Amino acid sequence: MMTTVRDVYDFLDSIAPFAGQEPWDNSGLQVGDWDSSVERAMVCLDATPEVTAQAAAFGTQLLVSHHPVLFKPRRQLLARDPAWLLARQGIAAIASHTPIDAMPGGVNDTLAERLGMRTSGMLNGIVRLGSLPEPVRAADLAALAAQKLEAEARFCDAGGFIATVAICGGQGCHFLEEIYGRADALVTGDAGHHDFLEARQQGLSLIAAGHYETEIHVIPALMRLLQEAFPHVEWRAAQEQGTIQYT
Repeated sequence: MMTTVRDVYDFLDSIAPFAGQEPWDNSGLQVGDWDSSVERAMVCLDATPEVTAQAAAFGTQLLVSHHPVLFKPRRQLLARDPAWLLARQGIAAIASHTPIDAMPGGVNDTLAERLGMRTSGMLNGIVRLGSLPEPVRAADLAALAAQKLEAEARFCDAGGFIATVAICGGQGCHFLEEIYGRADALVTGDAGHHDFLEARQQGLSLIAAGHYETEIHVIPALMRLLQEAFPHVEWRAAQEQGTIQYT
């Protein structure tokens, strides 16, 4: 039974519709031919040069990534650009970014599960609202995130106990205005100095545990779905690590 790039795209579209992606996103087919056959495929968070080398060594015809291979407009494709490397090897690439963030069982549901939180709702289709078994302080929530995600967690403490938590892997600070008044804390990946200042002023404790660390846990879940849908394709998860290394 032959599987094509289009077949995999259509399946991803059925579980995490590409039409629902954020306006600034670039999810979808990034490199390759819709009609190419797929016998071996790899799943990854980031299509780095190291991951594309793994894909080529595996004999991959398709790379499914969370973050887009082509995101910002560019005027050149140079030797270490992943899109150039993939095209040179004849490897197609599909990215599902904000659709996988939003889908049931996607980035933010797997993050909540990893943190041991029960989700009770969502904001804007992406941010999940979770509840803790019992209220904790910001320092305790940061320590929990660091332990469960094997991460370095930075935080600001807005004071008081935390019972309701907004959960958004990656750049959840984009949604701060929507979170204020709806949760006691936000657990996300990235946060800048001014994000921490503003959150504390608005009474929101903020925990930033790393972009990679808050999103990588969706990859095994996504690969299981793809394996079930396409059992005749040999699937492999890329060996990845965060770009920021701590000593």
